[in-house]
Amino acid sequence: MAFALSFVWLWITAWARPLSLPDEGRYVGVAWEGLQHGDWLVPTLNGLPFFHKPPLFYWITEASMAVFGPGVWAARAAPLIGGLVGAMSLFMLLRRWMSPAHAWGALLTLLAMPLYFVGSQFANLDMLVAGMITATIAAGADAALRANAGLPHRRMLAAAYALAGLGILAKGLIGIVLPGAVLLLWLGLSGQWRTIRTLLWIPGIALMLLVCAPWFIAMQLRFPGFLHYFFVVQHVQRFAGGGFNNVQPMWFYPVVLMVATLPALPWLFKGWKGALWRPAPGPQGLHWLLLVWFAVILLFFSIPQSKLVGYILPTLPPLAGLIAVAWQRVVTLAPRWQRWGYASIAVGAVIGIAAVAAYGLGAGKSNRHLARELAALRQPQDGVVMLERFEYDVPFYARLRAPMVVVEDWNDTELMARDSWRKELWDTRDFVDAGRDLSAFQTWSSIKPIACSRQVVWAIGDIELAKAHPWLDKAELVGTDKHMALWRLRASALDCSS
Repeated sequence: MAFALSFVWLWITAWARPLSLPDEGRYVGVAWEGLQHGDWLVPTLNGLPFFHKPPLFYWITEASMAVFGPGVWAARAAPLIGGLVGAMSLFMLLRRWMSPAHAWGALLTLLAMPLYFVGSQFANLDMLVAGMITATIAAGADAALRANAGLPHRRMLAAAYALAGLGILAKGLIGIVLPGAVLLLWLGLSGQWRTIRTLLWIPGIALMLLVCAPWFIAMQLRFPGFLHYFFVVQHVQRFAGGGFNNVQPMWFYPVVLMVATLPALPWLFKGWKGALWRPAPGPQGLHWLLLVWFAVILLFFSIPQSKLVGYILPTLPPLAGLIAVAWQRVVTLAPRWQRWGYASIAVGAVIGIAAVAAYGLGAGKSNRHLARELAALRQPQDGVVMLERFEYDVPFYARLRAPMVVVEDWNDTELMARDSWRKELWDTRDFVDAGRDLSAFQTWSSIKPIACSRQVVWAIGDIELAKAHPWLDKAELVGTDKHMALWRLRASALDCSS
């Protein structure tokens, strides 16, 4: 019942809006390329190796699109799985060690959180890794509680380590660092040192490495320098350094969480007021885990300068658990408040659906219409050129099977150093191996030779480019969408003999 409710609710509007840019277009685009060239090991962006993130999202998305076709809801299978795994892990942990009432309260609260609802339908890596982190913590906590109770615990501990391996494949070291920090701090604060030794299980560590290490080893063997780029540049430097987009202050995430949980927030304060640090006997004894879980992840993601809303998704399951504990405390003392609890859940659910509907009605940026027009008119031998931009969703919607040429001033080192789509593409050059070339990187002077060799070239760019580049007058303006334009340039319109 809980799984069916969660699946239907999180999936029900996954088809209702186009891919958003840049994140959904980027990650689904990488998966689309993998599906076309059949190399599931090496993720590629515009035909070149793209190692910003590990491959689990791409594998799930490629498998989903291979089975169900390249639709947007199939492209969102990975976050849906992450949302389901996170919700069900929390539900099963609380049902076993608190009560069914706490479990259902936490599940309904979590599913109704607008941020969790939208995140489970947003095709990037955040919800997938959030689900794996949640499941790892829940499985590890369950193993610890089983061990303390003298019950068999090795299977659950093995599951925790396997899930940590999947978390590493989802987004890197946070798949083990965050669950490990939460569980160790929880057990340490409660003086359960023997249980800590129980959780540090060598066969489990070996299982985790068996799950995740083969891909990293394979990439390092094929692309020397990969491990440094992935772990030092994309992990350490992004966490500790500056120069990245989305710089926000330390208090950014607390404000986000206050807004994201607003319908249920009064229950947290009302139920926990005066009772936060009291000993909690009976079914409330697990609240220390929820508190540590929430605090550790919130602090961890508040430290870096670069902050995105999706990073904080792993805090939502423990926060939902805390709200459920507070809610049960309130309705036990005053049953008349129960209806207002359900009302707050309903309000959160309505807000989530409204957010998806607003985006689907045109609030977001998408190249779906132009890309579909390109797909309908383009012949297989025609070239596709991006003018001073890279629109990540075009290959997916236009069903392209080959890399696009990207026209930009690639000699401007300052431009290439900024955290942008240009740097993402430029970084792929570091991992070019045999059989790949750099012909996708071109300047404006290359347009004519490309058009003459291809006979027909389709160009996508800002419509204002026509003012700066008069040669676009020789191209046919096929379609426009907002500020974007699609041109068709025929070799017959050019003097290809000169």
